[in-house]
Amino acid sequence: MFGRFTDSTRQSPAQWFRPLWAAALLVSLAGAARAETRLDAHYTIKVAHISIGKGEVLVTVGDAAFTSAASGEASGMMRFVVSGQGAMRTTGAMVDGKLEPASFALGTTHDKDRDTIKMTLDGGNVKDLSAETNVPEEDRVPVTEADRKGIVDPLTAMLIRMDGTGDLVAADACKRTLPIFDGRRRFDLALSFKRIDQVKADKGYAGPAVVCAVALHAIAGHRPGSPLFKYLSGGRDIELTFAPIAGTRLLAPFGLAINSMLGNLVIEATEFTTTTGQAGESATTASASK
Repeated sequence: MFGRFTDSTRQSPAQWFRPLWAAALLVSLAGAARAETRLDAHYTIKVAHISIGKGEVLVTVGDAAFTSAASGEASGMMRFVVSGQGAMRTTGAMVDGKLEPASFALGTTHDKDRDTIKMTLDGGNVKDLSAETNVPEEDRVPVTEADRKGIVDPLTAMLIRMDGTGDLVAADACKRTLPIFDGRRRFDLALSFKRIDQVKADKGYAGPAVVCAVALHAIAGHRPGSPLFKYLSGGRDIELTFAPIAGTRLLAPFGLAINSMLGNLVIEATEFTTTTGQAGESATTASASK
């Protein structure tokens, strides 16, 4: 869902979105024992029904803080074509039930290419940023100081907060634009309501999910002539499916679908389980929406 949009001409569709749906890093919140909710989600990545990657996401939400971590890698036949993996992590505070990210870190490898980003945020603005890469950076649209304000990191952007006490799985979940900055690229994901689906993971959640249409608007940090920019800006039918994290007012990505003439790219949850309890405990709760 959302993730690091890499526009190297050597990267495959799996790598473009792997950080978006990436695999879980085991992270825990330090401090006094308090109520905690944890989402553990596993995903498969397929193109034209052929498995090319896998990922996991771990989200931990407490009374005062949250963490979200993701990583992923090529799998199946794709391992013989390209090697690569990526990981991201965000930490932040819970303020009146809302997510306020404080730090974001990203690391990816693709063959001999390396990319590392560390970013701190304060009130939606970038406070500090460091980035290291051996990938050529020329021909990019410059990122201005204004592009680093009023933003959210890719991981936090994929956790949709629903205000009030109404249904979590509702059209209002899609009525928003996500102003994302990943440390290199500034882009908006404009969501709009499409439908309500019934979904079922092999393990965990089974129930309603909201499907949002997605439009990507690149703002800065991208290469206008890159294959990735052209691919994502070509009027493709992109859908993001969100399912509820039980015990919270949050929705998390259950699936992503991008339709193209060369074969649909589909990312889908095979496991979507929620546990609750005190910090350090793992009492399993029902993950289906009632």
